[in-house]
Amino acid sequence: MGGSWGNVNIKGMKQLQKKLQKIQQSDLDTFYRACAKELAARLLRSTIRRTPVGKYGKEVEITAKKDSKHHKKGDVYKKWGNQTGKTGGTLRRGWTSGTQAEAAQGKGGGAKNIDAFLQNVQVTHTGNMYQITIKNPVEYASYVEYGHRTRSHKGWVQGRFMLTISMQELESKLPAILEQKLYNFLKGVF
Repeated sequence: MGGSWGNVNIKGMKQLQKKLQKIQQSDLDTFYRACAKELAARLLRSTIRRTPVGKYGKEVEITAKKDSKHHKKGDVYKKWGNQTGKTGGTLRRGWTSGTQAEAAQGKGGGAKNIDAFLQNVQVTHTGNMYQITIKNPVEYASYVEYGHRTRSHKGWVQGRFMLTISMQELESKLPAILEQKLYNFLKGVF
């Protein structure tokens, strides 16, 4: 009984091997760091969008001094007013600030500043893990995230879980995001 296994052309395998050898470790390191920064940017965008902004005012009654589109002269209506001059957004800006003072002064930039903020963020590489630490330096950030007792200690203010929910949301999308990034990376190699 004689048999023939056929011919195998390994030319295609050798070409694949050459192309794979073109990928240097430094290219992979750059790719992994870019993936980490993109995931961090997505996480920050989602978290900032979920972060509440404080309202420092109250509803006040106003008497119309002249006729307008919505009110006649003498009508009394209610309007939201801020007599304190204090504005919200410190917690939201905190996600892209280095300190609470920067966030309070409006230097964080919030969602508009994510890419610029991430340029200065370190990606740490330990073993086979690339990591970026996301934190909010505003002192009350954890209280808003996880909840807290009221000032009278008789009640509880529910947490908003803006980072927790955003992380869970990102984790569910992670395989598709990384698959697309890997596809684009390999497409550039081949």
